[in-house]
Amino acid sequence: MKMKTVLVIINCIFLAIGNCGGPLMMRLYFQNGGERIWFPSFLQTVGCPLIFFPLLLSFLRRRRCLEEQETTPFFLMKPPLFIAAIVVGLLVGFDNYLYSYGLAYIPVSTASLIISAQLGFTALFAFFMVKQKFTPFTINAIVLLTGGAVVLALNSDSDKLANETHKEYVVGFIMTLGAALLYGFILPLVELSYKKSGQRITYTLALEFQMVLCFAATCVCLVGMLAAGDFKVIAGEARDFKLGESLYYVVIVFTAIIWQAFFVGAIGLIFCASSLVSGIMVSALLPVTVILAVICFQEKFQAGKGVALALSLWGSVSYFYGQVKSEEKTKAQDTQLSQLPVTDYVA
Repeated sequence: MKMKTVLVIINCIFLAIGNCGGPLMMRLYFQNGGERIWFPSFLQTVGCPLIFFPLLLSFLRRRRCLEEQETTPFFLMKPPLFIAAIVVGLLVGFDNYLYSYGLAYIPVSTASLIISAQLGFTALFAFFMVKQKFTPFTINAIVLLTGGAVVLALNSDSDKLANETHKEYVVGFIMTLGAALLYGFILPLVELSYKKSGQRITYTLALEFQMVLCFAATCVCLVGMLAAGDFKVIAGEARDFKLGESLYYVVIVFTAIIWQAFFVGAIGLIFCASSLVSGIMVSALLPVTVILAVICFQEKFQAGKGVALALSLWGSVSYFYGQVKSEEKTKAQDTQLSQLPVTDYVA
C-alpha cells in the first residue's frame, strides 16, 4: 500500500472522529448547563499544541537522515505560507463562533444537515478560486443541498429544542448556515494557499500549516472570551454542570481533542487529495452524525428532517459521482495525448 493511500485512510479516520464526535460533545456541553458561546468556539482549535508531537518526530527523522545536523530546520514553512495560514486561521476563528452559536439553539441532527450545504458552497468557491470545473452533477448537488436546507427551514416549528423560542431557533439556523458558507470558502482557500506558496507541500508542511491556522483561530476566540467575560464564569458553570464538576472538565478536554482530530483530518485530506474530497467526506458522514444525535440525545426525527437528509445524501452522491466521471475523462484525454506520435503532437 502506498504511503499516500495510508495517509488518506488515517486522515479519513481523524475526520470521521472529529466530524461525528465534535458536535455531540458540544451538544453535551449545552444540554447540561453550558451557556457560553466563545468558550466552545475556543475549544475547537485550542488542541493545536498536540500537532507539535508529530512535528517533533518529523524533525528528528529529518535530522537523522541529514549529515549536517545543524542545517536541519525545525519549521519548513516560509513567510508566504505562514501569512496565509494566519489569514485562514482568523476566518476559522469566526467560523467556529458561528457554528457554536448555531449549535446552542438547534439540534445536532439539524445543524449537521445544514452544514452539509458546505459542499455546494465549496464547489462554488472552488470554481472561482482553484478553477474547479462545474458539471451537471455539481449543479444538481447544489440544488439538492439547497433544497434540503429549505425543507429544514419550513419545518422549524416542530424541530425546536425544549424551552426555546422561534426567534432563537431562526437565529441559530442562520448562524449555522453562515458557518457552512464560510467553511465552504475556507476549504478552497487552503488549497489555493498550497498552490500559491511556492513550496512543495509535504505532509509535515501541511501539519505546520494546520498548527499555525489553529493557533490564529484560538487567538480570535481567546479575545472573544475576554470580551464576553467567559473566564470569570467558567468555574461557576462547572459547579452547576448537571453531570457534575469533574465531568464538566472531562467534556471540555475531550471536546478539544476530538475537534483537533477533525481539523487535522480535513487539512490532511486537502493535502492528500483536494478540498473537494475533504468536503465530500464531511457530507458522507452526515447520516452517521444524524443517527448518533437521535440515539444519544433523543432528538426528533420528523418527516421533514428525513426528506432533508435524503436530499443531502442525494446531492453528495451526485457530486461525488460527477467528480469520479470528470477524473476518468481527464485521465482518458491524458492517455490519448500521450499515445499520439511526436510529429502529430507538435503539429
